[in-house]
Amino acid sequence: MEVFARSGPRSTGPTAAGVTASSLSPLARVAQLVQPHLKEVETRIVQQAAAFDPDIEGYVTYAIGGRGKRLRPLLALLAGGATGKINSGHVDLAVIVELIHIATLVHDDIIDEAERRRARPTVNARWGNSLSGLFAHALNLSTNFDNADISRAIALAAREICSGEMIQTQRCFDLKLQVEDYLRIVEKKTGSLFAAAAKLAALISEADSNVIETFKNFGFQIGTAYQIYDDCLDLAGSEKATGKTLGTDLRKGKFTLPVLIFLRSASDFERERCCRLVLEERIEEMTELLRIGATDGALNESIAAGSDLIREAQAVLDGIAANPYADALFALGDALCEMFDQLRV
Repeated sequence: MEVFARSGPRSTGPTAAGVTASSLSPLARVAQLVQPHLKEVETRIVQQAAAFDPDIEGYVTYAIGGRGKRLRPLLALLAGGATGKINSGHVDLAVIVELIHIATLVHDDIIDEAERRRARPTVNARWGNSLSGLFAHALNLSTNFDNADISRAIALAAREICSGEMIQTQRCFDLKLQVEDYLRIVEKKTGSLFAAAAKLAALISEADSNVIETFKNFGFQIGTAYQIYDDCLDLAGSEKATGKTLGTDLRKGKFTLPVLIFLRSASDFERERCCRLVLEERIEEMTELLRIGATDGALNESIAAGSDLIREAQAVLDGIAANPYADALFALGDALCEMFDQLRV
């Protein structure tokens, strides 16, 4: 795809033997530029387990060992490189935002009672809810920054995440939930942490205030779009490919964008049928209903909405000086659009 005349990320060196750039996943191609830094982040994340009480160290090691997409650290590192030279502060930030994210995954698994994530039993399935200290640990790490504005911003993002999670839990099985309500929840529970990762990376680089705000807005929109993707994936993905329990949102009464778009224009008969399928946990039938609705179906409409958000985010960066890291941020948007396209039906 053409991205505002920007080029994709430059290669940082040869790929591993037998691996070509075209054989990598969309996100992996973007991540090549900061791979050494991501490896350092990975090592640091694993090392955090040793900071916990021995009684729960095994729990923490298990929780952080899933090796997910590490999308938030990737964003922090690319934003750091786009606004200056990546330094230890950017790596510290990347570790903290990922630990906060992992803590939210543990919370989600406990609330949802999900059995598998990334092809492994979830922490909830294996040990229950013994990891509440992980969230507090990440916030404690943030106090090590000399600039108190950074730790305050991380704490604020954490508060927004908690608020979003609480609102979502309170409004499960709520047929009065509107698309606007859903977006508010998504912006809080996901957009806020992406925004903090990009904004604080620019702040650590001592970028101008306008640039910092630009990166905050970029992260916010990319994060919101990614949550929409994840919600669509929960319906249209495959457990074999994703390695996690799918259909969890519907089973627990979380009405995500595809469902809300469907309900917005559904007849009384269709709404009644939708509710019955949700309550009876007939996820495959519900997914099919979302695919075949009016126009292109609620799934495709949701995918289009997420893709539009990504293009808006890329437009936000249009005035940023070009360098390989800024180009990689544009390419990150393209990678997410490609992931969206793979879900189209």
